[in-house]
Amino acid sequence: MIEIDGSQGEGGGQMLRTALALSALTGKEFRITRIRANRQNPGLAAQHLTSVSGVAELCEAEVEGAKVGSMDLRFKPGSVVGGKHQLNVGTAGSVTLVLQACLLALARCQKEVVLQIRGGTNVRWSPPVDHYQLVLLPLLRQMGGAVRMEVARRGFYPEGGGEVLVTVGPWKHIAPFKVEERGILRSIEGVCFSRNLPPNICQRMADAVRNRFKGTEPHIHMDIGQVPSTGAGVFLCALFERTILGGDALGEKGISSERVGEKAADALLSEIDSRSTLDVHTADQLLPYMALANGESRFLVREITGHLSTQIELVRRFLDVRVKLADDGEDHLVSVSPSGT
Repeated sequence: MIEIDGSQGEGGGQMLRTALALSALTGKEFRITRIRANRQNPGLAAQHLTSVSGVAELCEAEVEGAKVGSMDLRFKPGSVVGGKHQLNVGTAGSVTLVLQACLLALARCQKEVVLQIRGGTNVRWSPPVDHYQLVLLPLLRQMGGAVRMEVARRGFYPEGGGEVLVTVGPWKHIAPFKVEERGILRSIEGVCFSRNLPPNICQRMADAVRNRFKGTEPHIHMDIGQVPSTGAGVFLCALFERTILGGDALGEKGISSERVGEKAADALLSEIDSRSTLDVHTADQLLPYMALANGESRFLVREITGHLSTQIELVRRFLDVRVKLADDGEDHLVSVSPSGT
């Protein structure tokens, strides 16, 4: 059994989600203790339990300690199964964080799986669904993944009410991601979205984005509508010849629409101004798939975050893989390869 101290590294829910997925993939049982021990509200929250129950359902696992507040969990996986699965995070719990665990767990599944997940689609401290649609999933498809997502309804804090439908697999192989140069910049794309707010909110955010990208005309889609919860935000991506970089900002009370647009633009520009071939948010999410690939992956990232460091440690615990880090000027070169290659 693999023993994991949940207070180490990033020390949050990502460690649990990745361990769940890698356990399902490898068939290796694990126990995690001191779950989120350094957080203000330690232990499992409802959102984390949805990841546990979701992955457990996907691989018919035996689980001990799956309850709110638990700081100790044992997970014994079975075989990954196909079919349709419905997961409800509740209120505004992040659907993408649940999907982070479930999608990785299915990376070697030979049957089609459909996931219907309800909760928050655009909430703080988690990737927006737009990041998955416009950056992560296209890169996974570049690696051979058969994944597509439909956003049926957006959901914001605190009401939630969002819903996504994700179809996965079967995956025939996972190709390495070996991208050390981005190639030419083809376009800047993005979406400005709002729900239950005046139509000019999106226009003001979009105008602020365009003002930041003088000399380059971003192609921005306006997504306006009415749903049970209220919110707004911007997601942008830079489409290069060989990769995609992303940046975003979520609307908040007291922050002007113009400032939201500027924050999203600045987030993307910080990635573009580096030599990175993956942005800081995509790097840690894509790394476990590289660890499963048949061959060496290599990429540049402008910062080794706590999330990325945690992912590196976890893939080493579950998989026979080598991960090397090297400074390349202002950026960091990361290489991932199966041992023996």
